[in-house]
Amino acid sequence: QVQLVESGGGLVQPGRSLSLSCAASGIIFSIFDMGWYRQAPGKQRELVAAISSGGSTNYADSVKGRFTISRDNAKNTVYLQMNNLNPEDTAVYYCNAKFRLREDWGRGTQVTVSA
Repeated sequence: QVQLVESGGGLVQPGRSLSLSCAASGIIFSIFDMGWYRQAPGKQRELVAAISSGGSTNYADSVKGRFTISRDNAKNTVYLQMNNLNPEDTAVYYCNAKFRLREDWGRGTQVTVSA
């Protein structure tokens, strides 16, 4: 059974940092492309950052230079380091795993950026 469990969300002030983790089980983690998506109230879910099985990364324009995605295949975990957060980053952040036609989602973790 596939499980993607996000952690690290919370309330943070603008300009501060937060680090998210997603621990995967039930998959051969190293062959999956991993990603972080987010969904703010009233908005569609959007890609924040992705990292391929080979380590290539891509980012949404809105987070380039502020967020960093990384993975540790030995720990079956993908990370999202978020720096210089602003209120527009407030959303539920979801972990995503893709391999060919297969796609799995975590349940999400809330990130709230507010003074």
